[in-house]
Amino acid sequence: MISIKQINEKDIDLCYELDSNTISLWSKKQWTNEFKKEDTKIFVLLITNLVIGACVFQVVLDEAQISYFVVNKKFREKGFGSHLMSFLIKKCEKLNLKKILLEVSNGNVTAEKFYSRFDFSTVGIRKNYYKDGSHALLKEKKLTTK
Repeated sequence: MISIKQINEKDIDLCYELDSNTISLWSKKQWTNEFKKEDTKIFVLLITNLVIGACVFQVVLDEAQISYFVVNKKFREKGFGSHLMSFLIKKCEKLNLKKILLEVSNGNVTAEKFYSRFDFSTVGIRKNYYKDGSHALLKEKKLTTK
């Protein structure tokens, strides 16, 4: 059974473990700090009780800023990422947000294709942003609020 749930500080280990096994973006301390940020929402994607994906976003005024989005490599290209992104978009629309923002490395072609399927467009570039010298593409999706 697939489900998505919002989590809190007691689930830091789940997030850190998923991150360590996928993109290794944040340390345990950074995860702890994410849970402390005001207006930050952290959702996990589960199959039964196994966490296979996560999304972290912060609401700033009428926008959502995605700072983390990942699906475990074993579960990629099976629709789970699309399920999580569709959930996120609906959640943001219910919150009456006007847009979703994120950044992605220009070298991450797979992620770029994924985001373009959800109508994210590139609205800016941060040159040589990442340690490897790649650029950060700033992406935006405008939402239709009710």
